[in-house]
Amino acid sequence: METTSTTSKYIESVYAYARGAIDGTLTVSKKVRMACERFFRDLKRSEEDPGWPWIFDPEKACRPIRFMETYLVPSKGDYDKFELLDWQRFVEANLYGWVHRETGVRRFNEGLIVVGRGNGKSTMVSGNAAYGVSKDDERGADVYLLANSKEQASIVFNECSTQIKNSRIASYFRVLRDAIFYDRTNGSIRHRASDSRKLDGLNPSMAVFDEIHGYKDFKLINVIKRGMNKRRQPLAIYITTMGTVLDGPLMYFYSLFADAMIPGKLREDVADRMFAFICELDADDDIEDYTKWIKANPSIGKLLDLEQLKADWERCKHIPQERADFICKQLNIFTNSAEAKFVDFEVLQRNNRVIDEAGLIGRECYGGFDLSITEDFTAAALEFPLEDGGYYWLGHTWIPEKKVLADNEKIPYYEWAMQGHLTIVPGEYVRYELVYEWFREAAKKYSLMSIGYDPANAMRLVQSMQSVGLPVSVVRQGPLTLNAPMKNMREILLDGKLVHNNNPLGRWYLDNIKIKQGRDAEHENWLPTKSGRYAKIDGFAALLNAHAEQMRLNPDNRYTGGAGITIINL
Repeated sequence: METTSTTSKYIESVYAYARGAIDGTLTVSKKVRMACERFFRDLKRSEEDPGWPWIFDPEKACRPIRFMETYLVPSKGDYDKFELLDWQRFVEANLYGWVHRETGVRRFNEGLIVVGRGNGKSTMVSGNAAYGVSKDDERGADVYLLANSKEQASIVFNECSTQIKNSRIASYFRVLRDAIFYDRTNGSIRHRASDSRKLDGLNPSMAVFDEIHGYKDFKLINVIKRGMNKRRQPLAIYITTMGTVLDGPLMYFYSLFADAMIPGKLREDVADRMFAFICELDADDDIEDYTKWIKANPSIGKLLDLEQLKADWERCKHIPQERADFICKQLNIFTNSAEAKFVDFEVLQRNNRVIDEAGLIGRECYGGFDLSITEDFTAAALEFPLEDGGYYWLGHTWIPEKKVLADNEKIPYYEWAMQGHLTIVPGEYVRYELVYEWFREAAKKYSLMSIGYDPANAMRLVQSMQSVGLPVSVVRQGPLTLNAPMKNMREILLDGKLVHNNNPLGRWYLDNIKIKQGRDAEHENWLPTKSGRYAKIDGFAALLNAHAEQMRLNPDNRYTGGAGITIINL
């Protein structure tokens, strides 16, 4: 294919960036290196495998780059033209350059871009919006700039408006207070916040989700993606720093999009449509080593001044909240600044092994339940000792429909219910018979040794269990009883030996736990407490009761189960 001189220049910078990331000339995160390795791997496959549907079109890859650098002007800084950095060119070339070899339709319909604060995210995606509404070969293009708050959505929209007003093509656009129109294609750019009730019926061709680290649920994302289904080549761009909402969409996307870069990890037709560019400090990096900060901040030396960042760090590193904010937003490390966090994000990620639950039939297990109050969460758990010293956590939660409708916790109840992790109970409370039946069914399948419970509000349920021979035992909810199981459970998590088949509800429970800290926290008696008003830990409380029974009846932690079970490390 014949290319222009600017295409050659842009493509050379894209290739040079990818080569430098792979050979170590450039300091990048492991996941950025994975993105670059994937790029070259896919280039080779597109040439050698005619049955693979995707090819790289250099001209289409460079069209958005050329558009932004030729016509747009950033709204901030002392710049008279838009000049993308090499990492930005790499992202743009991948998003737009990969197309179907027969139809020319764009390959990627979702892209996750994670970079530190101040690296030019808003400026970059504003340029994408201007390109998407005018030059993306989409008649009636509707571009939506989306965020968790009206103020955040306005930031990107205002940047886009100013870029267009200052551009050489301003006369082709109509820039109004709440919308930008491009009449040649009957296209528009609008911004919206997370009030999903106002978004039904939209048909976006491009959606830019800004700072998704603050999203607590998938409502905004789901309603927009449903509206994109009728478009020929829709594109959803998620751009963000890291955050503290470890049960929200970003945590899910972080793992999913990273898996898309690993051959065979996801179904190929799914992985092929997802692009990821994740800038972060790696797990083995020292946060005090400023030479590694460029991994999370690829614009250091251009948009960011390293000396200023170092000064900011020295000022804030001794102030817990500011230290956590710098680590999270500048170095792109998931953090949760809640006092005395039980385990952090990296520890949660270690516990990602998977087993086939069918292999648990007939095996020894220990139960626990937490009734709380009937109008709130009710949870049950089974803990299965595994032959490698780990444990499998099988749990279930019941929630009254009234509480789901109140939606205070901002969690995806319906999605988790469809996945089988919880049951939404009609009415205003959870009937104890549901827990009773759950354990009766469990006793038919497994060797249930004991069921630990908090005696508060449990008398009727316990009497019903005892009447059919279910083994129940009181677990007092005080530090003398729960201290040892609590500390032992953290050791299990630190060793990556709690298996829950990546249950998102279970992971949410674990992330909501904090512990009291005194002068000598390791020698204090521990109790699990909630990290916030709407943070629930009922599922963990049920597991802890089960673990307390396992430790009481099996103090030597000897594996007494049946045949071995295959555990898959993800």
